[in-house]
Amino acid sequence: MADRARLRDIPPSNIPPGVTMFARSAAVVTLLALATAPLLRAQAPAPPKPGPEHQKLAYFAGRWTEVGEMKAGPMGPGGKMTATSTCEWFPGGFHLVCHSDGAGPTGPMHGLGILGYSGERKRYTYYGIDNSGFGDPAYGELAGDTWNWEGESLMGGQTVKSRYTIKQLSADSYSWKFEMSMAGGAWTLAGEGTDTRVK
Repeated sequence: MADRARLRDIPPSNIPPGVTMFARSAAVVTLLALATAPLLRAQAPAPPKPGPEHQKLAYFAGRWTEVGEMKAGPMGPGGKMTATSTCEWFPGGFHLVCHSDGAGPTGPMHGLGILGYSGERKRYTYYGIDNSGFGDPAYGELAGDTWNWEGESLMGGQTVKSRYTIKQLSADSYSWKFEMSMAGGAWTLAGEGTDTRVK
């Protein structure tokens, strides 16, 4: 208010060009901001919330121990494998982030996987990496108590298709089977095992 009074006391010829226009513009902008703020708050979209498909991933949340057997093949020698994994919700509740550590026929194993659901694809999503350099996506569906995952990657210049089938045996245990098809060939068993929840 004091600034406006001082502006009125200055002879028009002494007011710098644009000062009065700036003052009027600032007042108009302030009034518009005050008037539209409630409307903007009312129209702001609510943040997205996880749907029922995301909630089904809760089955995998927690700590697990894994025992399995890998078959000799393109991925290496066969043999026993063991691992422990922990799956936790990423903030927002849309994705599970799983860390695993273990040992198999080729030595120490360390992996990270992200489970989610794509509303666009209408399929579950997975992206995994491990200490062998692997890093590829997979897409899955849930039918009853069985999760069916499919992926595709390149190995030695050849297209490799993979299938990973998980069957929920109980609330705290599931079996899994990993199959591969090289360059359009027959499906072969690459590994199988069971996971048990740590309570």
